Amino acid sequence: MSEYIIVSSIFFVVVLLLLIFRRRKTAQQMRQLAEETELQKQQIILEQQRNQQLKQEMTNNIAHELKTPVSSILGYLEILLGDKPVSAEQQRYFLERCNSQALRLSDLIRDVSLINKLEESAELFPRGEVSVSDVVSEVLRDLADRIAALQITVADTLPDDMMVCGNRSLLYSIFRNLVENTIAYAGSAVTIGIETYREDDDCYYIHFYDTGCGVDSTYLPKLFDRFLRIDQGRSRKNGGTGLGLSIVKHAVLFHGGDIYAKNRAEGGLEYFFSLKKS
Repeated sequence: MSEYIIVSSIFFVVVLLLLIFRRRKTAQQMRQLAEETELQKQQIILEQQRNQQLKQEMTNNIAHELKTPVSSILGYLEILLGDKPVSAEQQRYFLERCNSQALRLSDLIRDVSLINKLEESAELFPRGEVSVSDVVSEVLRDLADRIAALQITVADTLPDDMMVCGNRSLLYSIFRNLVENTIAYAGSAVTIGIETYREDDDCYYIHFYDTGCGVDSTYLPKLFDRFLRIDQGRSRKNGGTGLGLSIVKHAVLFHGGDIYAKNRAEGGLEYFFSLKKS
């Protein structure tokens, strides 16, 4: 009988210890869960604050970018509608300037709309099988006159069978903006190279480069930021919206890839990016 009481007592103690341990473990898990939940909450708040700051910065930048062309158009129209006589030659000049600034406004609105759609409604862009080499060929045809005017040589060695499941319009934007950026800033008599440097089961890896002047290394980390202008005067002269490379990055991300840029050791700027096959 005493042995039974001893065994029962030991069993009761063991069960009691297990319950205490489990209770402590549960309490520890609850504390850990609460800490993780609070951390996630703080991260969400920080992300919301960051997004709000980015939106505010973009709003301010858009307002600033709109101000110049709108002021120019109003100024030219004020002269044309004023009391002082304006020669036919001056009228044509002012109208051409108004047209140029209106086109710039149109480009800015288009690019802002595209970035907003990519950020907030990317699922609205249809996907399908697209030949990357066909897209690049189309870009080069569309920009042929500007390329020839600057005596730029293009070395396009992308394979003909390079197919991705993506959006043709966005793929076109990637290569068009990269080529236009080279046309605007690399200089004349340079070479543009477009090639694949790697391929695996999931992605194509593309190397886009020019042999131009490159950029100051301090700007490289910000190269894909919105409204970045390394040379304010040249940028405005060339009519850029300051959103081209930001669109490139968003479009690459849409296609499951990533992109970075660096100066070439031989001179010029180069981009490395990937596109998912499916």
